[in-house]
Amino acid sequence: MLSKIIVHKVGNKINQEHLFLSETELQVEDEMKELLTDYFINAFKSEEQFQFYSDSYLSLNPIYSSVAEIFEDRDKFRFESENIAKHLFEITQNTRVQGGEVFVVYFEGGLMEDGSQIDSIGIFKTEDKKPFLKINLKEENYEIDKDYGISLAKLDKGCLIYNTDKETGYAISVVDNNKNGDQYYWFEDFLKIRQRDDEYFHTQETLSVFKDFVIKQLPQEFDVNKPDQADFLTKSLNFFKEKETFDFEEFTTEVLADKNVIESFVNYKTDYEQEMQVSISEEFPINQTAVKKNQRYFKSIIKLDKNFSIYVHGDRKKIEQGQDEHGKYYRLYFEEEK
Repeated sequence: MLSKIIVHKVGNKINQEHLFLSETELQVEDEMKELLTDYFINAFKSEEQFQFYSDSYLSLNPIYSSVAEIFEDRDKFRFESENIAKHLFEITQNTRVQGGEVFVVYFEGGLMEDGSQIDSIGIFKTEDKKPFLKINLKEENYEIDKDYGISLAKLDKGCLIYNTDKETGYAISVVDNNKNGDQYYWFEDFLKIRQRDDEYFHTQETLSVFKDFVIKQLPQEFDVNKPDQADFLTKSLNFFKEKETFDFEEFTTEVLADKNVIESFVNYKTDYEQEMQVSISEEFPINQTAVKKNQRYFKSIIKLDKNFSIYVHGDRKKIEQGQDEHGKYYRLYFEEEK
């Protein structure tokens, strides 16, 4: 439930725009609280979560510090909301970043997936004003006028910080639907966050590193063709869809089979972890939301010049590759035409 809300106007400092800080919190009726709560909360549809971090001490992350103060003492809400707005104003380094209203909101007793209740703090920025029509009845005639305002259809930027896991940077949901040509402005420059080390992260990273291995590394080391690559991708995706937990040894045995290919993948995964400075677990519960989100990158399509595309979804044995006097060809076996 929305219990506190304040709005500040944060312009683009580089474009000589100004910062306006409200002196008091907004006082809103229950109906407006419900409308605003739906507008803010419904923007977060992904299970992907992040956490604050710092290059030195976590307490030196400005937003983490302000949020921690508010969770500790709600009487500091307005003061810390000003610090949040000031920080956003100061970090703007791109002329294309739009100014806008910044809402800082305190929610009491939000419901988590496990049924528990937890407080949260939301920081939301509206940038893109939409035109709308106003129709007024004046005497016995209608008048129509155009104005600009905030559309409730889509939130431009926002984050929802849950009061849990303070020691590791809290749990945070984030959305940025209006990047303005600067993809780092909200996630990195302002919030300074990174993805949480949870089952969503490990599912996503394992799928990503395996896809890259199959597409980039496998053809360089082994005699594999496009149908072979498509088969590996299909098998891996099916594994993630059918299993509840991921076990690295089980996965490599079922999907890769060959010990030399498995060894190559182990080395590729190790190099990836070192380069990206991440650690991907070899055993974790599979997050089906992450699987669903990433499966679009596992489309097994063989493109043949500009004439044909073959979508491979199943049995590798039902597709053959060859060459004759007319050129290269694929032979497909099927039981029914649909």
